[in-house]
Amino acid sequence: MGQKKLIRFEAIKGFENVLEYPEGMQGKWKEFFKNDHPLTLELACGKGEYAVGLGRMYPDRNFIGIDIKGNRIWRGAKTALDEGLKHVAFIRSHMDKITQYFQPGEVSEIWITFPDPQLRTSRAKKRLTHPKFLRLYQQILSSGGLIHLKTDSPDLYQFTLLVIQLYGLTLVEQSDNVYAQASIKPELCIKTHYEGLDIAQSNRIHYLCFRLDKEMPLATDDILKQRLHESTAD
Repeated sequence: MGQKKLIRFEAIKGFENVLEYPEGMQGKWKEFFKNDHPLTLELACGKGEYAVGLGRMYPDRNFIGIDIKGNRIWRGAKTALDEGLKHVAFIRSHMDKITQYFQPGEVSEIWITFPDPQLRTSRAKKRLTHPKFLRLYQQILSSGGLIHLKTDSPDLYQFTLLVIQLYGLTLVEQSDNVYAQASIKPELCIKTHYEGLDIAQSNRIHYLCFRLDKEMPLATDDILKQRLHESTAD
């Protein structure tokens, strides 16, 4: 690990707005933020551009960015501290531990911004919109809570649409070319470091908003797996 990364890893240990694998926080976020505002998560937050950007837009809501990369979290956490955004915080943790940090219904919305699309079919279960993860989010989201996906990967976009269809989830909004729209929501104008890299080279930004308002039976996972293999064979 480079010297700069080591310095940042050490620095976040002293940041009041960063918690590493926190214990005993379920149901305690109102105490942490010292208010009872709705809570929004940014998953795989990287440098935390969405947690910070949304925090600037909505001072009456709380935001938590979650990522395992401490050197990336450092950037967003430092910006939040420098700007006095006391309603913006970060958790350093693996994503599959998310239910350990929030109690049922404690989270109002989840943003998944430019995650690794895990393009190989064999790695589909690592996609953050795979049912394996959606079931975790379902445990902590409030009734009617929203999931937002913003990605430059057409493959992840289509995969997530397939999941929504197969499990009968409610699709609230979709766009396969966000910046081509006549009117763009302010939230969608926030740009992350990874959006700027245009790794997928698709020249398009895709967006989905949906609700986890249906049961997601494990048996349907086999159908999803079959559909993925069929599309790969084609």
